[in-house]
Amino acid sequence: QVQLVESGGGLVQPGGSLRLSCAASGSIFSMYVMGWYRQAPGKQRELVANIASGGWANYAGFVKGRFTISRDNAKNMVYLQMNSLKPEDTAVYYCHAIRSGAPPYWGQGTQVTVSS
Repeated sequence: QVQLVESGGGLVQPGGSLRLSCAASGSIFSMYVMGWYRQAPGKQRELVANIASGGWANYAGFVKGRFTISRDNAKNMVYLQMNSLKPEDTAVYYCHAIRSGAPPYWGQGTQVTVSS
């Protein structure tokens, strides 16, 4: 069992930055591929980025060069640094954990709103 708690969302102007954090507890964090997904109103949930235990990261095309995912296995934390934010980045952002042979886990989500 894994519990995920996101923080760091909020309202930011276009071109601004936010850093999302996800605290994980309850299992062996380093065994999981950690990720961030987002869901905008009326749209399907989509992958933003994920990162393996060793640090290899994968990004959706729409965030490459603007967002950076990172993790601290010693602290059971995963982060999403978001720069050059656009109005279309407005969504609820969810932390996600998955590993082979186990069900996926989701956090409760944190709202990110990009607006002037």
